[in-house]
Amino acid sequence: MIVEDEFLIAMEMEEVLHDLGYRSVGIADDVESALEKATSSVDVALVDVNLADGATGPRIGEHLAKNLGIEVIFVTANPTQLDEGVEGAIGALEKPVDLAVLGEVLDYVIAVRQGADVQPPARLRTFGN
Repeated sequence: MIVEDEFLIAMEMEEVLHDLGYRSVGIADDVESALEKATSSVDVALVDVNLADGATGPRIGEHLAKNLGIEVIFVTANPTQLDEGVEGAIGALEKPVDLAVLGEVLDYVIAVRQGADVQPPARLRTFGN
């Protein structure tokens, strides 16, 4: 799942996900559309901080992680807005994100979800949840 309000960035991320062999449930650009697309069958959400309805990304990310068990990675140009992190979220990547790094992060998140003890990619700032 991609939560991003900049259409071109969201489309590029979705295309990269497909190229890496992942399937996207869609793109959301605000709280309402994110909650509509979110289900417990979603494994990972890539969430920006500042969306069409303001700086609602952290609230969305916390809800997805805590209430639906979705692994949340923030992809944002404003990582300082996340302070020490968001409860339940794995971490954050700073934009612009190299496509190879995005692939490494997704592989890491899936490995963690499957219970593997793996080290995070260097560019991923993990939260101490």
